[in-house]
Amino acid sequence: MSDLKTLETRADYQHFITIPTRWMDNDVYGHVNNVQYYSYFDTAVNRYLIDQGVLDIHKSEVIGLVVETQCRYYSSIAFPDDVIAGIAVTKLGNSSVRYEVGLFLGDTQKPSAQGHFVHVYVDRASQTPVALPAALRATLQKIAV
Repeated sequence: MSDLKTLETRADYQHFITIPTRWMDNDVYGHVNNVQYYSYFDTAVNRYLIDQGVLDIHKSEVIGLVVETQCRYYSSIAFPDDVIAGIAVTKLGNSSVRYEVGLFLGDTQKPSAQGHFVHVYVDRASQTPVALPAALRATLQKIAV
């Protein structure tokens, strides 16, 4: 088990984004398929970075590549639910960042799912790790716990 903090309630997260589920997210069992949760994680993190002006998906010279993910599932999500994704940074390294993501329904305080997502930041052209640019680091520090 990791010594990193696991975020357990809505109050633990620093930034939120609403993500509507889609009809195609449901599987034959009538709930969102497990692979879609990772898409919600990716959407929440990248939306934050884009909105903060530190990621241009077409032109940024430094980009984050996912090197690790994990998800724990607690209760079902199904179309047409709106997912409230909470994010926080729990580890900020020289070239890597660990994001915690909680997926909530309505005003619930406990997540329906909780996981993490690690980016290693690389030079887009060479794909080699680089130090986090100052603006990116400052933006990530805003949501660090």
